[in-house]
Amino acid sequence: MKQTPSAATPTSSGQVSLIPPEHLPREHDPLQQAAPAAQGDFTRMDESTHEQWHTIALATLAHQPQVAKRMLDMLRSFDGVRLGFGVDQLHHMLQTATMAKRANASDEMVLCALLHDVGKYVSIINHGQIAAEMLKPYVSRDAYHIVRTHQDFQGRHYYAHFGMDSNLRERHRDEPWFDLAQVFTDEWDQAAFDPQFKVLPLGEFEPLVHQFFDRYPGS
Repeated sequence: MKQTPSAATPTSSGQVSLIPPEHLPREHDPLQQAAPAAQGDFTRMDESTHEQWHTIALATLAHQPQVAKRMLDMLRSFDGVRLGFGVDQLHHMLQTATMAKRANASDEMVLCALLHDVGKYVSIINHGQIAAEMLKPYVSRDAYHIVRTHQDFQGRHYYAHFGMDSNLRERHRDEPWFDLAQVFTDEWDQAAFDPQFKVLPLGEFEPLVHQFFDRYPGS
């Protein structure tokens, strides 16, 4: 039987589950069929009850599939956003993911290729870190770090134009994910700005996004 992570038990990414095990609904849990016994209508957390948090946990789990929808909506929002490049940001992310898929990368790496720049929805300068934190509960530690540091690796190809250190990737050379990060950046990411490249449509990747995001981590 799969062990449910506790507050002290990390998920596969090393992050602890935000919902303690006693609040994770079990199969055939009668509380899932009944109306909530208590709404989370407290005004202070230190006055809340077990029952109220059970209600909140059920609502949180039911809401989880919206995460995949929001990820896909963020991707769609980049259609037509070029930011000075020869292709828009949606094309770039789709090309990166298409190249990873055609290279027989793992599903996890294809997902990261698809979403590696989605942090630009919030802020461009630290978009890698933003995207990595969004992915962190759903992917492995290696995948998380590859997305988090992809600008350090990408800098090899353009940082010199700004008088910046183009060898920032070397600070990560001893990491177990270093070689895969080089493949991710050098073979897919930095080469994914070709307007003539026939990318797979976003719909091709939608099942993958749902596969990773539809379940609450640890549930």
